[in-house]
Amino acid sequence: MIMTAGDRNEARRIAEMLVSQNLAACVQLLPGIDSIYRWKGEINREQEVLMLAKTHREKFADLERAVRAIHSYETPEIIALGIEEGSEPYLQWLTNLMEGS
Repeated sequence: MIMTAGDRNEARRIAEMLVSQNLAACVQLLPGIDSIYRWKGEINREQEVLMLAKTHREKFADLERAVRAIHSYETPEIIALGIEEGSEPYLQWLTNLMEGS
């Protein structure tokens, strides 16, 4: 999953919630990204934190609901990307965590 947050504190709070609730095995925070976007008819420029959450497709609805409940944005970015290829040991680690092993 790809998500953004307005600052590092919010991103950390979301990441810790997702991992503690077993909605993500890992969330990486990439601070200091520049976002230029259109919102309500105006061009905006903001610093954000990009979050990369590693999870399973089956967790998307629960993850989205949990993030929306605590996110400061009216319309947070929550995007799922599929894994086309991956290291077998890493994918097994992810599967084991997401299944609660």
